Amino acid sequence: MPSVKNPNKASKNRLAARANKTKKQAQLSSAAGRMKVSKQDHARGAGGGLLPTSGPNAALSKKKQKKLDQRLRLALKRKMELEGEVEMKDAKVTKTTEGKEDVEEMDVE
Repeated sequence: MPSVKNPNKASKNRLAARANKTKKQAQLSSAAGRMKVSKQDHARGAGGGLLPTSGPNAALSKKKQKKLDQRLRLALKRKMELEGEVEMKDAKVTKTTEGKEDVEEMDVE
């Protein structure tokens, strides 16, 4: 004769262990979705809320970010000039309005 109360169902310990396992898996999956730290940085010990202070994934300072934006703008401008697209700086901006068509409304009885 078995020494458990009901051999046809899982014990309280098994139920609790199963619940803890699913809870932990849910926590890990939701945390993995939130974390934007690369695997390399995470292996180094970087946390979810902190960016690395060195390396290719380090946050840029405002000054370096401005310089990078300026370089990208100038590179795009040079590319446009090579393709033949020229920005017209002297041309006046005029608004043109197309002729509006007369719309006849029908009377509904």
